[in-house]
Amino acid sequence: MSYREEQCAKAIELLQNGFFANDPGGGIIGVPRDFALQDSRLTLWSGIADDAILYFEANAIPWWKAAGEKSDRGMPSSHLLSSQAACVNHLYALRQRQDFAAAILQKIDLRIVSAEKIGKPDIEAGYVAFEIIGAKNYLGEKNHTRGALSTSVDAVMLGKKNDGKNILVLIEWKYTEEYITGDYNKNKGTDGQHRHDRYDPLLKEEDSPISVANFEALYYEPFYQLMRQTVLGWKMVEHNEYCCDEFVHIHVIPDGNLELLNNVTSPLLREHGNTISEAWKGVLKKPDKYQVISPEKLFEPLMNLPDARSLLEYLNARYWR
Repeated sequence: MSYREEQCAKAIELLQNGFFANDPGGGIIGVPRDFALQDSRLTLWSGIADDAILYFEANAIPWWKAAGEKSDRGMPSSHLLSSQAACVNHLYALRQRQDFAAAILQKIDLRIVSAEKIGKPDIEAGYVAFEIIGAKNYLGEKNHTRGALSTSVDAVMLGKKNDGKNILVLIEWKYTEEYITGDYNKNKGTDGQHRHDRYDPLLKEEDSPISVANFEALYYEPFYQLMRQTVLGWKMVEHNEYCCDEFVHIHVIPDGNLELLNNVTSPLLREHGNTISEAWKGVLKKPDKYQVISPEKLFEPLMNLPDARSLLEYLNARYWR
């Protein structure tokens, strides 16, 4: 049984045991599904659900929807395996908790001494911002909108280092993604020259953070996404966004999702290793600026913090156990 199959079975069991406020399931994703809620609001932890939904609405950020899903447009997906919901469930509680945010950031980089609030583009500043695309369209894409039709990062945090300068923390959250079959593992560079015309000139710049002999290697998911996010982070720092002089790219992937962790979809990157981490670090000029970490390990610093118990209990029951 794959990790995705295990998590689907677990989600259905939680639903049947009343974990989601006794929602009966059977939400519409094409047809009624055992792994979909009828009330999609319940896919978010009750401690953050109302605030998170208002945040997405106020900042004009769309929620991801599965193909054929019938949940309300302004609500999260009813699909219980949504990685966007997983990201929000883990990180949203940090938005107004500097102690929580600082503990997480120090896990990522020991030089970080405090968490800093992120203002624009959010209407209200917080220690985490979601679906960030940069102040300008640095990648020259057709659209520059948060969370849809342009390169965005699931979440961004900001740390103050011990030298007084800021570091930008880009967080890409995965849950049950696999990138094994069909369109998920094809070369996106073959969909037309427009992708190469857009991104290759950036990759050719002298200061590009990526060094690879053949750009074609970068056009397979999830490396295509990693490439675009890496370039975005580089350009945000280059333009002094949030007064940052460097960035770090965090790839959150559950330890159990071996189908993703050990799947190097790009044939030209397999020379660097047999895992996502090895393959991607092999093309980075500064490999230490990319980290793969599980949600549980990322949240270890909260274990002994006051007021974190209810959040951790929810995350453990929903995702980690």
